[in-house]
Amino acid sequence: MNTSTNKIKTKVFFLIIFGIAMGFLEAAVVVYLRQIYYPEGFAFPLKAMALGELSIEYLREISTIVMLFSIGIIAGRYFYDRFAYFLFCFGIWDIFYYVWLKILLNWPSSLLTWDILFLIPIVWVGPVLSPFICSVTMIFIAGCILFFQQKGFNIKIRLFDWALLFSGAFVIFLTFIWDYSQMIIKGGFIIKFFALGTDTEFQRKFSSFIPSSYKWFFFIIGEILIICFLILFCKRTRSTFKG
Repeated sequence: MNTSTNKIKTKVFFLIIFGIAMGFLEAAVVVYLRQIYYPEGFAFPLKAMALGELSIEYLREISTIVMLFSIGIIAGRYFYDRFAYFLFCFGIWDIFYYVWLKILLNWPSSLLTWDILFLIPIVWVGPVLSPFICSVTMIFIAGCILFFQQKGFNIKIRLFDWALLFSGAFVIFLTFIWDYSQMIIKGGFIIKFFALGTDTEFQRKFSSFIPSSYKWFFFIIGEILIICFLILFCKRTRSTFKG
């Protein structure tokens, strides 16, 4: 076993530890938030947070992405392995976030339980299964990149490949923000977007909305686009072996 392989395996091992620990940290914060806002147990409709507390939540989410981005930069040497390590850590963190919530709160009751996923730029919601699938996909993409790199292949993602990847990710993103986007657009709140936290009419609708139907069809389209990216990337990369 060569030195390069050992280094990658060591990095992956400690990145798994990092992701598991970060998942616990995130879950612990959510445990405290639910004790404050949902003492009877988390369920929709969502309860509005004070503007100051909401700002802290925005900063916490931004900090989470900064941490994952930073660990990818630290772990990798070049763009593609840094990108792979970022995806890998993101996937491990998100999966174990739900693992820890299940251990700590016995929640979610199933993978189809609805959850609030993110808050920026607006509320993301979806069944737990959807971010779980996204996380597995990210881990798989990262694994392919690192495998090819370790085997000596020339790693290069072309513009069309990026277009497929980001198109798929964007379609999935739309499925997460669809419900609350419709609330904002149809309710005429788009012109008040930057003041939604203090708009009483929006807060009234927000506090009574219960999502019921996820856009699985479009989620699958997004996943197919990402899988097409991965197939093209793997097929092209296999033809660039440097020997």
